[in-house]
Amino acid sequence: MLKYNIKLENSIVLVTGAAGFIGSNLCKRLLKDFNATVIGIDNMNNYYDVNLKQHRLNELNNFSKFTFIKGNIADKNTLHHIFGEYKPEIVVNLAAQAGVRYSITNPDSYIESNIIGFYNILEECRHSYDNDQQGVKHLVYASSSSVYGSNKKIPYSTDDKVDNPVSLYAATKKSNELMAHAYSKLYNIPSTGLRFFTVYGPAGRPDMAYFGFTNKLVNDETISIFNYGNCKRDFTYIDDIIEGVIRVMQKAPDKQQGEDGLPLPPYKVYNIGNNQPENLLDFVKILQEELITAGVLSKDYNFESHKKLVPMQPGDVPITYADVTPLEHDFDFKPSTSLRDGLKSFAQWYKKYYMN
Repeated sequence: MLKYNIKLENSIVLVTGAAGFIGSNLCKRLLKDFNATVIGIDNMNNYYDVNLKQHRLNELNNFSKFTFIKGNIADKNTLHHIFGEYKPEIVVNLAAQAGVRYSITNPDSYIESNIIGFYNILEECRHSYDNDQQGVKHLVYASSSSVYGSNKKIPYSTDDKVDNPVSLYAATKKSNELMAHAYSKLYNIPSTGLRFFTVYGPAGRPDMAYFGFTNKLVNDETISIFNYGNCKRDFTYIDDIIEGVIRVMQKAPDKQQGEDGLPLPPYKVYNIGNNQPENLLDFVKILQEELITAGVLSKDYNFESHKKLVPMQPGDVPITYADVTPLEHDFDFKPSTSLRDGLKSFAQWYKKYYMN
């Protein structure tokens, strides 16, 4: 296991995408367990229900050490002001336009947030060292399992070549890794990219399958199961994702000199996934059972009449499967929440949030 070189206790952390699913849960953990000063930024766009984002924010606003700024990371001036005023020691970039299918119909938003926004983050991290300031100690940023694209080798390893994206979303996430590597090399910025695998849980993203399926079943609509149910996904519960992020934040890649006298890039990339892909049909069966147990669906719900097997969608891949050996080796951590336990928590939250 690697030795931590960053203290989170009483640290100053900038979290972008703070009203998002992963962002809000990370902020909460930093505030509760580490007494960190957390500056959160989010543009609160309407890609999905803004009320859900506000619901997450309301919880965070109860903490005195949380400051929220409504803004867009693609706006250079906004970011410049945040870095100048708060001087974050750690930056966690989770702001991004998410979703594979949405990138086919709305490409502009991906270039704005995922490319220009991330470039602005890198530039602010670079200039945080100006005039011999201590600057940003560690930049952690969200990548995605989507970068593996049409990779045939499983499980997906961070050693694999990822030069064949099948969506613009995936291409922007791979671009983030390339940009971070360049800035780590040029300016000695310690950076770590995290490839997340199908994150789910309470108050998650409504555009994700488990949430969308639930909404349709509640509304007596038919759900479409892609690739005729032959998809497998490495579903990763939100608490496991946050535990992985917290551990990674505490170990910035070491700064070292190369033989040429120039910095070796202090740069790392890890997978965070459950290391146990689940068949989509099994996943839907467990979801249905937990929704019935939680009282979201009636005990006599006729599930068979509400599902339809359909072909694969453009931009999708048949399987995602994370090799998490490096994460386990370096941080003594491997996601372990079972799909049933995770979906039980989601079903109970859904009942409470939407039906009480």
